[in-house]
Amino acid sequence: MGTTQLEAVPEPKYWHLKNVIGEALDSEFAVGEILPNERELAARFGVARATLRQALEQLELEGRLQRRRGVGTTVAPPRVGVDVSTTQHVWPGVGEDTWQAVDGVAGQAPLAVARLLDVRSAESVHIVRRLRVSAGLPVAAELLYVPELSVPGLTATDAAGGPAGARAVLRELQRLTLDGQDRSVELGSARADDARELDRLPGSPVLVVTTRYLSGGRTAAVSVATYRADTCRLTFGDSGDLAMAS
Repeated sequence: MGTTQLEAVPEPKYWHLKNVIGEALDSEFAVGEILPNERELAARFGVARATLRQALEQLELEGRLQRRRGVGTTVAPPRVGVDVSTTQHVWPGVGEDTWQAVDGVAGQAPLAVARLLDVRSAESVHIVRRLRVSAGLPVAAELLYVPELSVPGLTATDAAGGPAGARAVLRELQRLTLDGQDRSVELGSARADDARELDRLPGSPVLVVTTRYLSGGRTAAVSVATYRADTCRLTFGDSGDLAMAS
């Protein structure tokens, strides 16, 4: 990486260092490569470790670096695009969908989701859990809530759950005619379950994208997808019709 003179610059030392390290990431390091430890980096740049940590933390916030438990600080892959437009209507699991079905269970939807589905809060629904992975790392976790009315052809074996059951729910859902969908996004903090799935600390910033799928004049399913804020970027398609949740 080389060294740099920091004393003469008017901007904060850590910010200038952040820019210098960022340029080195583009020219000298590959995605997934582990950076030298903090002691080596601080000595190389002639800065205090506190200054170095500030620079590394900023690069992590910008999605340039990832801190992986038991591994160290690595160069992050390009941010994953999160399409929040509603110009393309497609069921989960169709087309270029890159999500992996992990599990399927029967359970109760959160009150806010039950209201969107127009079901009673105590009513059992199918819950499909999926993960989105990029460069071998989980970047998003999704819970897809599907009322029994939406998948009447599901067999007792399929309804038993597990990965096979999750895929069966998706297949049955895709038999319906999709009339449209709407989507909203909000900034939130990772809950314990989200943090564990996404290899983050509880409270880490996340993007929560809620999608409501419409069929036959009613809500056929609701997806609540939680994205790591440090690895994703929002894309708006051609419509720019993003609904910001309050």
